[in-house]
Amino acid sequence: MGEPGQGTGQGAGAERGWSLSATPDGERVRLELGLSDLGGRPATAVISLERAEARAFARVLLAAAGDAAERTFTTPTT
Repeated sequence: MGEPGQGTGQGAGAERGWSLSATPDGERVRLELGLSDLGGRPATAVISLERAEARAFARVLLAAAGDAAERTFTTPTT
């Protein structure tokens, strides 16, 4: 992973000052969350998870994104 928030091609997050990457690391999965501005400085959190833990983490992120979308778009537009 490059410097957080530097347009690493990690999706829309790179344009918003954050990046998230997951890479295999033997029998584990390495997650890196990069923030371009945390209290005025860049920061990167690195988490090493077992594959089952990484899958559970991915499900939680997906659920949180769905919840946020539902709260943001509360009524259908016609």
